[in-house]
Amino acid sequence: MVYQSETRSSHIVVIFTFTVLIVHAFCWRPFSAPLPFILLHGINSQCSSSEITGYVKRLSEWSNTTGFCLEIGNGIWSSWVVPLEKQVEEACKKVKAMKELKKGYNIVGLSQGTLIGRGIVEFCEGAPPVNNFISIGGPQAGIASVPHHTYNQFAPSGYTKIPENMKGYLKSCKFLPKLNNERPDDRNPVYKRRFTGLKNLILIMSENETIIKPKESSWFGFYKDGNTKKILQPRQTKLYIEDWIGLKALDKAGRVKFIKVAGVHIELSDVDTKKYVVPYLQKKWRRVMESGDTEAEHGGAEAVTTTTTTRNLNGVREYSNKLEIIKEGNM
Repeated sequence: MVYQSETRSSHIVVIFTFTVLIVHAFCWRPFSAPLPFILLHGINSQCSSSEITGYVKRLSEWSNTTGFCLEIGNGIWSSWVVPLEKQVEEACKKVKAMKELKKGYNIVGLSQGTLIGRGIVEFCEGAPPVNNFISIGGPQAGIASVPHHTYNQFAPSGYTKIPENMKGYLKSCKFLPKLNNERPDDRNPVYKRRFTGLKNLILIMSENETIIKPKESSWFGFYKDGNTKKILQPRQTKLYIEDWIGLKALDKAGRVKFIKVAGVHIELSDVDTKKYVVPYLQKKWRRVMESGDTEAEHGGAEAVTTTTTTRNLNGVREYSNKLEIIKEGNM
């Protein structure tokens, strides 16, 4: 009798365990395999630098995804002298040629690289879909400081916008007015449609930003036309109110995250990176309720740790086995 009782108990334990596993399997379903991501560095930087390769390595390890640094031309030199529209054309060709991205991917952009990334989203015909777009210190609405060059000679001229000379900006600037659909007679609905196709738009602004002026440009905010004292927050701009590129539509759908972090230009602590960047690179899961409805998405691993190490990414390294540098001969 004791033997039969023990056997019965063992069977109950096995059945219970099996039932729990079945329920768990049906209640938590993966959306899909983790998507890879590409990183686009800023000006005066390159994929082979220790800062950039190290950052991609950490993002890959923390999110358990595959990361690629997408190089344009020869890196530093090209980031300065190649017009942004040409940089976007080269980036477009590369993402379309990468078999790893064919099912979709995420973009992490740093400073000027965020504009190249957005150019891929809006201009790149036939490219794989971009899921999440993470902009770190990006001059999304332009910069109001005058670089030491004239229009069209260096890359930053493509997003230089002087509030007192908006007519000159709209007439002479080749890149940002097109990217932001700012020219009244030349607004392209295709750019808006593609931009609103993003699942999430993460806009990260540094509290002590000194490179991007005004710093609110990282959120699509900017100076009021003709005035360098009055700063319009993103939802106060015409770009948002008239919804030239779909920023308002994305925001109303809850897909825009306006994030402010401590530090200077593109300097994120590990804590902030894990909290605000990594979750949008991870595999997502959804819980299926008994009614068949679904709960909100949940990320994979916990993001925040206690370390507060900060890393400036404006230099240009360190690789994991999931990281590759994409150059002409490596696609």
